[in-house]
Amino acid sequence: MTGRAEPAGPPPADAGAPPRARSSRLSRPPRLPFRLPAWTATLTWKAAVFIAVMCCALAALLGVLVHVAVTNQTVGQARDRALTRLDDATKQYEAGGRLGPGAGVDPPGLPRRLRDLAVSGERGTMVGDHDERPTVWAAGPADGGRAIAVQVDYAQGARTIDGLDRAIVGSSVLAIGATLLVGSFAVTRVTRRLHLTARVARRISAGDLDARVNDPRTHDDGRHQDEVATVSGALDTMASSLQGKLLSEQRFTADVAHELRTPLTGLHAAAELLPPGRPTELVQDRVATLRTLTEDLLEISRLDSRNERVELDAVRLAPLAERVVRASGAEVELLVVRDIVVETDGRRLERVLGNLVGNALKHGAPPVSLTVDGPVITVRDHGPGFPDYLIEHGPQRFRTEGTTKGHGLGLTIALGQAEVLGARLVFANAAESGGAVAVLTLPYEVASDGVGDVG
Repeated sequence: MTGRAEPAGPPPADAGAPPRARSSRLSRPPRLPFRLPAWTATLTWKAAVFIAVMCCALAALLGVLVHVAVTNQTVGQARDRALTRLDDATKQYEAGGRLGPGAGVDPPGLPRRLRDLAVSGERGTMVGDHDERPTVWAAGPADGGRAIAVQVDYAQGARTIDGLDRAIVGSSVLAIGATLLVGSFAVTRVTRRLHLTARVARRISAGDLDARVNDPRTHDDGRHQDEVATVSGALDTMASSLQGKLLSEQRFTADVAHELRTPLTGLHAAAELLPPGRPTELVQDRVATLRTLTEDLLEISRLDSRNERVELDAVRLAPLAERVVRASGAEVELLVVRDIVVETDGRRLERVLGNLVGNALKHGAPPVSLTVDGPVITVRDHGPGFPDYLIEHGPQRFRTEGTTKGHGLGLTIALGQAEVLGARLVFANAAESGGAVAVLTLPYEVASDGVGDVG
């Protein structure tokens, strides 16, 4: 038998309440030996965990409060009935009458602590078990150092509390599940809009300046916009402003190049009429440089407009590489590891390789080599190598380091033409012996019958 003897009187506020847990300082949890899955970092997962934890905490708090209140009321009523029966039994005992059922003097099963309390002259009650049934005992002093006690069946009250606890748990589970569903639906709607905004931002970064979120909520009154609509509207505004500035820059570049072509043509014709001599050679060289710069500007403006059309044809790479080496007018080593035929625009490919070889000759150091290994074409020199900014961010217009030669558009054009071809151009520095390395990988599919390979 288990229980706790209490003096008679109104039941205390914490009667029937579960024992309070002692507060203790929690030690820092050990680091997990494994990494959590990537999806646990999503906003949906974090919101679901937060909602679940808060719902569980709220359900536990309300459940404990209801449990304690109902238990106090039920136990208090049982104690009152037991004390009332104890009063009746005491009167019958003092009158010499026979005690009714469930009452007696020092009855078997009376909790020892409750008996000691009664023998000391006080009355009290205690909740315990008798014959494996929940029972409320009430005891008081009798003559001869004995205790008169009564017992009241508490099974119905215990069943009431157990049923209440099951109802609390069941309703809490249903409430938590419903809250999770509703909360996940609401959060998913927000995260879906955020993912759309992120995809549009990536498309803009990739060069699609026409991409927009077009969130319908951005057209509402500003006072009724949520934060996601505000971010979407700001992104669309930024994209429109960026597109306008880039288009203005492209138009300016194209207009400048077109306006320069006419006077440069006349200047070139006038330079050809000058008498032979060193001054004439200097003038003709500068005019030729200006004409090349103008043509490069026009080519860049066409690439920026993204209106270039590729004229595909079957191109054998080894002869094309030989033409590039001959056109360079310098000693460039040509290595053909594997020659193939690819579907590409030969004119644009020759332009890309010519610019890479010209850059190696101008800014690198000999020996300069051009290697054809299937769809991979490598141009390498043994100079100081590419600067760090170029390897990390790609070529930038009109920017050169370590020299004042050139106008810094060759690699920019090569990269732009490679994108038009659908090829991949990577800039790096050789680790073993130094020098700049440019690797061009052409789109190429090997046919099942071996078509494309050249023996």
